[in-house]
Amino acid sequence: MTQAGLSIILPALLAGLLVAATHVPLGMQVLARGIVFIDIAIAQIAGVGVVAADYFGLDHGGWIVQAAALSAALLGAVLLTWTERRWPDVQEAIIGCAFILAATAQILLLANNPHGGEFLKDLLAGQILWVSESQLYVVAGLSALVLAHWFGVGADRLGRLGFYLVFGLSVTASVQLVGVYLVFSTLIIPAIASRRAGDRRLAWAYGVSAIGYVVGLIASALYDLPTGPIIVWAMAMVGIAASAAMKAPMRAAAYQ
Repeated sequence: MTQAGLSIILPALLAGLLVAATHVPLGMQVLARGIVFIDIAIAQIAGVGVVAADYFGLDHGGWIVQAAALSAALLGAVLLTWTERRWPDVQEAIIGCAFILAATAQILLLANNPHGGEFLKDLLAGQILWVSESQLYVVAGLSALVLAHWFGVGADRLGRLGFYLVFGLSVTASVQLVGVYLVFSTLIIPAIASRRAGDRRLAWAYGVSAIGYVVGLIASALYDLPTGPIIVWAMAMVGIAASAAMKAPMRAAAYQ
């Protein structure tokens, strides 16, 4: 791989690892709570904030856009906290409705934008290869804050509102860094793949995520494939392999 290729891939890999740092433990909690689609719903709601800011002509890289995305995500988090308390039996269905409303709101806001299709594609698939140094600094600081709170306070002590707010804060930054598809994949695939790992679950989940990003980025560079989607597939394949590797000792023990 050329020096120029490495100069693009290394910042992208760092971006992926920063996203994984917070999203892997969050994904385990999402799986445990049985609210799998909350991540993609809040990611889409944060995306509405970004699209709305563009609709009103605000600078893409400005702090107002970041504030709009964060406000939308936190509003969505508060709303989902309220619905979980009010109608827990249909919470997953409400999350699904929130997702589809946010997704269609983006399409409506971009309907008269000549570059709307490209904007929407970037929001979904991400532009991980073109992350800036300033974006990495912001996400690194945010990740440190979230992880300190998550492991310091403890996931079980956050409560509904605390969990949703931490979740919304994390997703807001990551969706603009890597896109909705990778946000969902980084949250859910490692959590599912590592579910049989016992005490080593967090390490296995981080490994699945990190290897998925490495393999996907290399495949994208070698075969000139869209980066976000190929990382999703790479992470899924790594997750399947990791899950199979964990099952093998169990099968061996069962036959003894």
